[in-house]
Amino acid sequence: MPESWVNVAERIGSDLHVDLSGPGSRRAVLTRALRDAVREGRLAPGTRLPPYRSLAADLGLARNTVADAYAELVAEGWLTARQGS
Repeated sequence: MPESWVNVAERIGSDLHVDLSGPGSRRAVLTRALRDAVREGRLAPGTRLPPYRSLAADLGLARNTVADAYAELVAEGWLTARQGS
């Protein structure tokens, strides 16, 4: 499992170095990592995250894992979604 998001960092212009081997499910760890990135200012408002399929491939995760993490963060108000963007 990759520990740094080299491809993602290049795409969004932000280093989101996270360790996905923490306690909990991979979805929970990814959700927490993205939430922390927003909270700590490593993800600025309006930053476009990669499509969930791309992020899943970059991180070696299942697409549904990333899609579920994105959906949870949208529901909590941490992210906003744009259909087809």
